[in-house]
Amino acid sequence: MKVIVTKNCMGDRNCNHLCPDVFQYDEDELRSIVKFDVIPKEYRALVKQAAEECGAQAIEIIEN
Repeated sequence: MKVIVTKNCMGDRNCNHLCPDVFQYDEDELRSIVKFDVIPKEYRALVKQAAEECGAQAIEIIEN
């Protein structure tokens, strides 16, 4: 599983609070970024929850 945070990110940091081990806020870009190229299995459920709860629908999940 791979994850992309798109340009639609509003920077509300909900994903950062839900799953800080995967998402990090980039102060320069004013949006969240993903810390991993491939999401570790133990974080996949939280990442899916973050994508579902993203108000801007800015989290795209790519299943391998």
